[in-house]
Amino acid sequence: MTAVHRAVLEAGGPVLQFSRPVLDSGLASEIPVIVNLFGTAERVAAGLGVSLDRLDELGAFLAALRSPAPPEGLRDALSRWPMLKAALATRPKMVKTAPVQAVVREGAVADLSKLPVQTHWPRDAGPLITWPVVITRPHGSSPQDLSCCNAGVYRAQVLDRSRLIMRWLPHRGGAAHHRSWVSRGAKMPVAVVLGADPATLLSAALPLPETVSELTFAGALGGARPRMVPCKSVPLMVPADAEIVLEGWVSPDETAPEGPFGDHTGYYNPAEPFPVMQMSAVTHRENPLYLSTYTGRPPDEPAIIGEVFNRLALPTVQAQIPEIRDLWLPPAACSYRVAVVSIEKRYPGQARRVMMALWGMLPQFSYTKMIVAVDADADPRNWDDIAWVLATRMDPSRDVMILENTPMDYLDFASPQPGLAGKIGIDATTKIGSETTREWGRVMRGVAEDQAFAADLVARLMPELGA
Repeated sequence: MTAVHRAVLEAGGPVLQFSRPVLDSGLASEIPVIVNLFGTAERVAAGLGVSLDRLDELGAFLAALRSPAPPEGLRDALSRWPMLKAALATRPKMVKTAPVQAVVREGAVADLSKLPVQTHWPRDAGPLITWPVVITRPHGSSPQDLSCCNAGVYRAQVLDRSRLIMRWLPHRGGAAHHRSWVSRGAKMPVAVVLGADPATLLSAALPLPETVSELTFAGALGGARPRMVPCKSVPLMVPADAEIVLEGWVSPDETAPEGPFGDHTGYYNPAEPFPVMQMSAVTHRENPLYLSTYTGRPPDEPAIIGEVFNRLALPTVQAQIPEIRDLWLPPAACSYRVAVVSIEKRYPGQARRVMMALWGMLPQFSYTKMIVAVDADADPRNWDDIAWVLATRMDPSRDVMILENTPMDYLDFASPQPGLAGKIGIDATTKIGSETTREWGRVMRGVAEDQAFAADLVARLMPELGA
């Protein structure tokens, strides 16, 4: 299934449904598997409730959520009506019955082996749930207070018929909530939502401000109040219209080795201990669908989502660092390990200041180990432009900045120590003022009128030339 999925994704193909997936037992599952839901940027944008050409508007909305300016009079308030309307739509609607609880299995009959969870790569440790929306809340909070809840996409290894391993990294919301329960020696309620609507799933993956709930923000994306229902066996609320929900409790002290699994780096990550969830119930629709994906060296669905999120993040970045014109995180570099940033340069040392600001701005950039700064006349998404400015505007003895012992993704096998590594900043901008003592070269550019005439002439001649 993974091989078929990858081939279709690389061809820009459609969403796939495997109607009769084969379980480990050799029997066919009655639950179809859906893959490649986010296999194109257009489908990712649609999941966010917009078209590709409106991503910049959504990015501006996200930037405003982080630092909204107060309305200045009635005219300004009316101009912000789309934002206000979206905010009003985020109030959840609590329901008592829901499609996701049409079938309820609690206790011993809650069996994970009935689900068509894929084993994706030959050396994977076992079946891996790849698109779960994991819902948690801090100790002492109310289940109905969604503003306290966290929804994150963390992979979950199936350990046996009633246990999962929750792989949440220390800086993620789920891990922070778990620590609040561990500090009191208590087990934590968890709900794993499988087959959430695209807006909820993408909201759980978005780097939203800490003050914005992923569950309520999904309502802003979908333009409707999210419908939530109480779980059957744990004190949590879950999306009423999801396909499947796994309910259970995460131990304050029990862990199990998770992995190895093929990861987004293109390598198998080593096994490491993570908390264990004891399942207490499974609920699902009458005829549920199981949403799945694979994770591997790009291209994959997370990399495609990452490209869209890159565009969404640009207005937030520009609000903090106004001289930035564009920013690209190449998918081939794991979507975050390398960044190319173009700036409107005005003073000496500006490129270094921008690079340092990026590393310290968002937690996501703390794992970016290389930043290349270029001028606004270079396209940061064009490898030819990047190679040209590196070759003509960068001197290794002057324009390379090295940092030591900084935070790093522990999956980076190149780092000397897990979780701790160096960073490199490369200033490939034109050197001005005190940055150089010699006359700088002038970029060759043709006359605009000549270039336009030539382009028109060639366009008319090429068909006659049989080309």
